[in-house]
Amino acid sequence: MKKKYSRVGLPEKFLERLPAIVDEAHLSDVIVSFAHKKPTTFRANILKISAPDLKNELEKLGFVLRRVDWYLDAFILVSPTQKELMLTRWYLEGFLYIQSLSSMIPALILNPKPDDLVCDLTAAPGSKTTQMAAIMQSKGKIVANDKSNIRLLKLKANLRLQGVTNVEVTQQIGQIFWRQYPEQFDKTLVDVPCSMEGRFYTEDPKTFRDWTMNKIRYLEEVQRFLLRSAVSATKPGGAIVYSTCTLAPEENEGVIDWILKKEGRKVVVESINLEKVAVSPGFTQWGQKQYCEDIVQTGRILPSNVFEGFYIAKLRKLQSTVYNPELKQVSIKKTRPQSQGENLTQD
Repeated sequence: MKKKYSRVGLPEKFLERLPAIVDEAHLSDVIVSFAHKKPTTFRANILKISAPDLKNELEKLGFVLRRVDWYLDAFILVSPTQKELMLTRWYLEGFLYIQSLSSMIPALILNPKPDDLVCDLTAAPGSKTTQMAAIMQSKGKIVANDKSNIRLLKLKANLRLQGVTNVEVTQQIGQIFWRQYPEQFDKTLVDVPCSMEGRFYTEDPKTFRDWTMNKIRYLEEVQRFLLRSAVSATKPGGAIVYSTCTLAPEENEGVIDWILKKEGRKVVVESINLEKVAVSPGFTQWGQKQYCEDIVQTGRILPSNVFEGFYIAKLRKLQSTVYNPELKQVSIKKTRPQSQGENLTQD
């Protein structure tokens, strides 16, 4: 790493690796972006209010907003502050959801429909679950899973606040979730735990103090089997979106390469189509490792003054990958929408 970057405060090994991940034309901007706090961004909860109506109501209170041109339900808060936004009834009553722009993209790529049966494998605290429920008009069915008691409490609270009525909450270990739900879902989102390099912020050492190469290697193993579980829980013909908020190829392209080689041509990569968002193509080689050529269709969003770093891959399952017909299977039905007073969870 060039000497001029040696004092930015980020882990030295991370900075050494960065020029191999980010092209020279963007490298300086990416490193500078780690020193800037991202603006507050949020989306209208269209289960309760339209985006234009929310914009009008907030502007009456003196908020200055900029609409996101690639996702018209989303806004960038120009002024005053997030704290003041969180004091409004529009936040307190669930008419909006504060979420990073990068985090909004995986659900858009998965594009769930109102009649779909969807799995959110690692769902808490519910940013993407509530977004998908809104996209689906709270129809169809989402099974939102997480293994953590504390995170599930946050998930359930967010579902209630947002008025979501088509979600069933489960508490399963993600890596073996598929055993209970083999090949049941039309679409599956697996936003995995990662080393969070895309969220590094030099003014907050907590965002990177635990980063190590050993952690990346550990997470790579976790991610592989979460993704394989997601694939096994998805019907033949169904779609899987895999996402992380890290830049590390081991956790991104390396995991996709692993599942493609594991499943042969039963799983393939599909291109990511999202207009007006700069997406760098996935790597087909990292160090001495050669990845499947199709991985070029995956995408990395580089950190900027507005975006957190993110990686997204969309897979299509062409054939069955589950070989044990005696697996326990829980039947999931797309029930009628619940009223907001009904229980949203199944423990």
